[in-house]
Amino acid sequence: MEKIKVAIIGLGYVGLPLAHLFATKYPVVGFDVKQSRVDALRKGEDITREMSAEKLNSVLLSHLPEFDETGLYFTSEPSDLQSCNYYIVAVPTPVDTHHSPDLTPLYKASETVGHALSKGDIVIYESTVCPGITEEECVPILANTSGLVFNQDFFAGYSPERINPGDKKHTVEKIIKVTSGSTPETARKVDALYRSVITAGTFPVSSIRVAEASKVIENTQRDINIAFVNELAKIFHLLDIDTNEVLAAAGTKWNFLPFKPGLVGGHCIGVDPYYLIRKAQDYGYHPGLILYGRRINDTMGEYIAGRVVKCMIKKDVPVKHAEVLVLGFTFKENCPDVRNTRVGDVVRVLKDYGVGVSVYDPWARVEEVRSEYGLELTASLSGEKKYDAVVLAVAHNEFLELDIPSLVKENHVVYDVKGCLNPEWVDDRL
Repeated sequence: MEKIKVAIIGLGYVGLPLAHLFATKYPVVGFDVKQSRVDALRKGEDITREMSAEKLNSVLLSHLPEFDETGLYFTSEPSDLQSCNYYIVAVPTPVDTHHSPDLTPLYKASETVGHALSKGDIVIYESTVCPGITEEECVPILANTSGLVFNQDFFAGYSPERINPGDKKHTVEKIIKVTSGSTPETARKVDALYRSVITAGTFPVSSIRVAEASKVIENTQRDINIAFVNELAKIFHLLDIDTNEVLAAAGTKWNFLPFKPGLVGGHCIGVDPYYLIRKAQDYGYHPGLILYGRRINDTMGEYIAGRVVKCMIKKDVPVKHAEVLVLGFTFKENCPDVRNTRVGDVVRVLKDYGVGVSVYDPWARVEEVRSEYGLELTASLSGEKKYDAVVLAVAHNEFLELDIPSLVKENHVVYDVKGCLNPEWVDDRL
């Protein structure tokens, strides 16, 4: 039987849970370029809150594992990867300011792996890409860096990540894993590797390109559906109809899809469609529906801020120099991830109206918000300061139990983006 030692490249929201899962059965080396991240993980500390200290410590090793032991060793030293024979790349694939795919992290990770490759090794990519990137962009880097011949000396696979940050129900082992390989034998090995730890099972496909395409359309489909209900919300506001009530009524039909309007951010849904758009444009096709959906969702922050100001004007709440409290800054509830959060758009536009904005989020990391968005988070809610308006932007559990009336002045506005507050408190919602 083949001896297996797994390297996980990238220890973020995707890589860390995957590393922990494999470490329950195999020797695993977890690699990240950030020394601070490695140092924290070695202490059992995960700032993403995906892994508890107890779970991390249960597999943690203080030394490089041998082939005959299980456990997880964290490192930022590329040379520690050389004893592995399966490499799983789980680094971010963002877009730049012009919404063009930025594959720099993927290229650098491929170079790192290439330096460690030996004959017979398999490199599996999990990062979201458009069809063709693994074999057209990453494999040549692996070959050039290692000096090895593709599909002769080393092999490749693709198994798209499906982790939902902050979701404690749909954990990595409970989500069906799509698998693929560059040769039939490689495909069988990749599938067997994942099948050995994924309790939900696997779904092998015929090619790496099919696996890549399956991932990029998952979030694109979700993006388009949310764009649809966001556009409905704009229409129903003009008609003075409650959008959430309409969706609840329509949802009584068995085949109605249960999407709700809202801010679409994060590293996946707000990013992945641009990868598909760019690939289609390379082939001379300009995808109208996908692009228009993106435009709708990217402008919802401005729309929400405008609704808040309109409510304030209607209730004779002075807008200029008003004090507004925004509850939540992360891209989703019960998760510290602030990447591509659209709450920042709400804050920016409110400030453009001359409003003073305070942002409170017990989940977001103060330093990250400061460095990425130039905003200072409010440390706590004392109950002493009263606000002219409150905007619930993220449905953290802590906010669902918050006494909103205690935070506002006598004449005030409460805007509920998520549709989860007591309706008696709310002046308007998306």
